[in-house]
Amino acid sequence: MRYIDKVNGTKYNHPVKMEKQRGRNMLSDNIGRSGSRLTFAGHDVTHLAEQYGTPLYLMDEERIRRNCRMYLQAFRSSFGGNSLPLYASKAASFKQIYRIMAQEGMGVDTVSSGEIFTALSAGFPPERIFFHGNSKTDADIRYGVASGIGCFVVDNTEELLALNREAGCQGKKQKVLLRITPGIDPHTYDAVNTGMVDSKFGVPVETGQAIEFVALALTMENLQLCGLHCHVGSQVFDEDVFERTVDLMVRFMAQVRDELGFTLEELNLGGGYGTRYQDSEPQVDIPARIAEVAKRLREQCAKYAFPLPRILMEPGRSIVADAGMTLYTVSSVKRIPGYKSYVAVDGGMTDNPRYALYGSRYTVYHAEKSGGKEAVFDLVGRCCESGDIIQPKVSLPEDTCRGDIIAVCTTGAYNYSMASNYNRLPRPPIVMLREDGAYLAVKRESLEDLCALDI
Repeated sequence: MRYIDKVNGTKYNHPVKMEKQRGRNMLSDNIGRSGSRLTFAGHDVTHLAEQYGTPLYLMDEERIRRNCRMYLQAFRSSFGGNSLPLYASKAASFKQIYRIMAQEGMGVDTVSSGEIFTALSAGFPPERIFFHGNSKTDADIRYGVASGIGCFVVDNTEELLALNREAGCQGKKQKVLLRITPGIDPHTYDAVNTGMVDSKFGVPVETGQAIEFVALALTMENLQLCGLHCHVGSQVFDEDVFERTVDLMVRFMAQVRDELGFTLEELNLGGGYGTRYQDSEPQVDIPARIAEVAKRLREQCAKYAFPLPRILMEPGRSIVADAGMTLYTVSSVKRIPGYKSYVAVDGGMTDNPRYALYGSRYTVYHAEKSGGKEAVFDLVGRCCESGDIIQPKVSLPEDTCRGDIIAVCTTGAYNYSMASNYNRLPRPPIVMLREDGAYLAVKRESLEDLCALDI
């Protein structure tokens, strides 16, 4: 089969080769230029902006599928055929993403009734849905059990007792994993660091509470304890974070066996592999990292004479982040001599709050102008907030002006899922890109949609 670049007509034997040719000197190999025109997944982004309007979320479907297949193959090679990667759907939750995950053979990790409902509405198999979160309500628990989801990740004692009661009321035996806090520092943003002893998530090993948590779970007549869950953080680049986690978790699983006489069969190591947002950040070789984790796992299991558990992980960002791009239209350019200059666009913290929350870094491109003289601007949004900044100190063509299209890269994770209607702004649509065309996955909200729930 021959693949044709829709922008320049060049033919390639494989889509990866096509993307690499396009993506020379760009952040990712699904980004390129044909002349001065920016392309994403083989599509001219200016044409997409004209067709669908801005702000506009773009998602590269083939990149998402390739990332899923990468994880599935790495799991089979390193952990064996019974292992399973679970897409952490909080990264981007909408019906089409669950259809893709189902087609690719992934499990999904959910953190709310809303995510479960969306997955089920898309036809995702309930037995491959895992439900975690630190503050599930009675309604959440009732809905999850009634929906027949595969497994609850239980965060705390109160949830354990409530889930046991509800499963009994529904006459079911619910599978569970217990969330354990291993006390690992992943050297990442504090806001996405979830593995420390004093985290709001899980029950800590260090205080002795985790072993008590397991002992209590074993007395729950309506629950089937399958194993443990842990999650140390997000945007993890340090190579030994998951190995250190394995060391502690296998040791604890051996402690459970020795003290409680019960052998846990599953271990969910959470997610968190980092994604490049700028050229200065490294590219993580995820299959190689997974192989190293598997090697450490085998060593630790041999050390404690513990049988190899079934391994689960929860990649989210590393599946969808680099499959995303957001397009904006410039509304104004403000230059303050001796101070700074601003490029304001028709979106902002309503469709991408991550800089306001975390100071997150992004790569920004002009969609049509390149190679000329550049200037430094703060890229800002339209909200009535001084903190509505998409990215400070970005280099854009000096002659950037009203009506130009600006692209912000690597926005597939935690942009649409964290979008809001602040300032009563409608949320953008999601357009999925394939080699044979583009299609609408999520409609643009209308002004009428903003009032749909008002009385």
